[in-house]
Amino acid sequence: MPMSDLGRLVYSTDAGRMCPECRQPAARCRCREAAQALPAGDGVVRVSRQTKGRGGKAVTVVTGLPVPVAELPEWGKKLKTACGSGGTVKDGTIEVQGDHVPRIMAVLQAQGWTVKRSGG
Repeated sequence: MPMSDLGRLVYSTDAGRMCPECRQPAARCRCREAAQALPAGDGVVRVSRQTKGRGGKAVTVVTGLPVPVAELPEWGKKLKTACGSGGTVKDGTIEVQGDHVPRIMAVLQAQGWTVKRSGG
């Protein structure tokens, strides 16, 4: 039986507490540093409108936001509130339901970021 089928390691007397995400000793865990890192990009926030794979429904997608990954849900909430719409944050992007490109661009430009409309 392979070791991966036996379950996860909870405690080891050899290294002490283990991180549940990366399964490294707590002293060598890099999960928190990776979560705080800024996403790599060129400093330009891109806002686009997409319908592909959504049954014809329009979605406004924001990529390249220069904030730590842990703060993306907070920014997603701010943008959804500004548009009066729903949405989600996934894979480092913010998706807001509906075609709200001009409104989102205005909110982001008010924060002092360089914002470009991308796509069609």
